[in-house]
Amino acid sequence: MTTELFAMAVWMTHLLRMGAHIAFRSQRVKLAPVMKKLRQGLLPATLIAAGFAPFTQAHGVPGPQVPAGAAAQGIVVLDETLNGISLDEAVRRAEAQYRARVVRTDVQDEDGRKVYVLKLLSEDGRVVTVRIDAATGRMR
Repeated sequence: MTTELFAMAVWMTHLLRMGAHIAFRSQRVKLAPVMKKLRQGLLPATLIAAGFAPFTQAHGVPGPQVPAGAAAQGIVVLDETLNGISLDEAVRRAEAQYRARVVRTDVQDEDGRKVYVLKLLSEDGRVVTVRIDAATGRMR
């Protein structure tokens, strides 16, 4: 829409420079006063509309998926999307995959990467150690 308004303003400016006249209700009106009023109202409106164009596109971009009830529990989903997975998410994934309870957690720095080290205890008494890369969520 803003390009159409801009094109109309350019076209009317071109007519003004050519010395054209507009027939309006059986009268001939010079374009200079008409163009002055258009420039005073149309140009600021066009610039304002063009300024809001990026915001209208941002509404169409899908955001992170928030689990149901996450807001009620106070879970911060933004942290997980920017910094990989949280320790709570790592524990949840490990317990689900190994069907065991986490009994100890540790956070280590390996070559500049944050790694969660989890010790799990299964129902039959076995101890399993799992390493989860905090940035990618990959288990080792």
